[in-house]
Amino acid sequence: MAFPHTSSFCARISQLPPLRTCIIDVSMSSRQDSRLGLRIPSKPQFPATCNVSHGSTHIQRNSPRKPNFIVGASINNSPSSSKKNLVLINSAITVTFAVASRVLYKLALVPMKDYPFFLAQFTTFGYVLIYFSMLYVRYHAGLVTDEMIALPKSPFMAIGILEALGVATGMAAAAMLPGPAIPLLNQTFLIWQLAFSTIILGRRYAFNQLAGCLLVAGGLVVAVASGPNAGQMLSGVELVWPAIMIASSAFQAGASIIKEFVFVNSANRLKGRSLDIFVVNSFGSGFQALFVLLFLPLLSNLKGIPFAQLPLYLRSGSGCFINIGGRAPGCDGAPLLPLLYITTNIAFNISLLNLVKISSAVVSSLAVLLSVPISIYVLSLPLPYLPKGPSLSSSFLLGCVILVSGLVLFNIPQPAKQASK
Repeated sequence: MAFPHTSSFCARISQLPPLRTCIIDVSMSSRQDSRLGLRIPSKPQFPATCNVSHGSTHIQRNSPRKPNFIVGASINNSPSSSKKNLVLINSAITVTFAVASRVLYKLALVPMKDYPFFLAQFTTFGYVLIYFSMLYVRYHAGLVTDEMIALPKSPFMAIGILEALGVATGMAAAAMLPGPAIPLLNQTFLIWQLAFSTIILGRRYAFNQLAGCLLVAGGLVVAVASGPNAGQMLSGVELVWPAIMIASSAFQAGASIIKEFVFVNSANRLKGRSLDIFVVNSFGSGFQALFVLLFLPLLSNLKGIPFAQLPLYLRSGSGCFINIGGRAPGCDGAPLLPLLYITTNIAFNISLLNLVKISSAVVSSLAVLLSVPISIYVLSLPLPYLPKGPSLSSSFLLGCVILVSGLVLFNIPQPAKQASK
C-alpha cells in the first residue's frame, strides 16, 4: 500500500515532518552570505519555493525547475497478495508430499502386506522420537524458546485423544463397511471442519467458500465411490457403522481445528512471535501415542490380532520390516519402500501443519483432498512392484472436474467484509 503524497508547505527547518519529498540546495551568493534554499519538487500542485535566509523568511513563486535531488518513500507490495502467494506455494508443496505419501504407502504395503497394523504403530510411535529429536535440536539452536515449551499442554492432550479416538473408531467402522463407502463417509471431515472452525475459532465463510467446499467433497465422492453398485453400497449394513465412521471424521476434524487454535492463541502468549510447528507436532504426536497405547488391546482385536499374540505379531513384523539380507520370505522391497514412505510422510505432516499455521485447517484439508484423485491416477500407471494399475472410468474424470471447480470457486477473491475472518 503506497503512502499518499503530502501537500506543499513552508515552515522552519526544525519543524519539517518526516517522509516529505523535498530538495535542499546550499549555495553562497556573490556577497558571501549563505543561503539555504528549500524547494518542493516542481509539480503542478507544488509551485511554491520556500527560501530561508539570515533574518527573514519569504515566499517567492518561481517557474518550476527540475530538482537535483529527490527523497521519496513508497510501498508497492501488498501484504495480502504476498500471503496468498505463500499459501499457494505451500499448498502445492503439501499436495506433492501428500501424493508421494499415498503412493509410497501403497508400495510399502507390498512387502508389509501381512503387517499393516505393525507399520501403523511403528509410524505412530516412531514419529514421537523423530519429532522430539527435531524439537531438541531446534531448542538448542534458539529457534524454540522456553515460552513455547511452557505453553499449556491441555490443547495438545485434546489433540492426542481426539486423533487416537479417530483412529480407533475409524478402524472399527472400516472393518464393517464396504470399501467404496469409506471415502464417501470420510468427506464429512470437511463439513465438520467448517462447523468447528465457526464454533471454536469464530470464522465466517463467504457463500462461494461454502459452495466450493461442498463441490470438492462431492467431486471426490464421484471420483472415488461411483460405480454400477454405488446405490447399494450400504445395503445390509447396520446404520451404527456409518455413524461411527462419521464420528471418526468428527474426532479428526476437531483435532485439526484445535491445532489451528493453538497457533492463533499462542500469538498473544508469545507477544507476536510465531510458534514453531515442531512444538505442536511433538506434543500432539506424543499424547496421540500415549492414548493409542491405551487403546492398543482394542485396536489389535479390531485388526483380528488377539492381544495375547500381539508381541509375536510385532516381532514378526519387525523382522519383515528390517529384512536383513533380503532373506525374509514375502518381504521383497523392505526396508527401502517402508523407509521411503515414512520419510515422505514425515515431510507431508510437517508441510501440512505449516499450511495450517499460515492459512487455516480448511485450506489444508482442501489441499489433501486434491491429492486423492491425483494419487489414484498415479497408482493407475505401471509402477515397480505394482505393474497392473486399475483402469479409470469416466466418472473418475467427471469427479476430478467437479473437485477442481470447487477449489477454484473457494479461492475466488471476495471483498474484505465478506472474506472469512
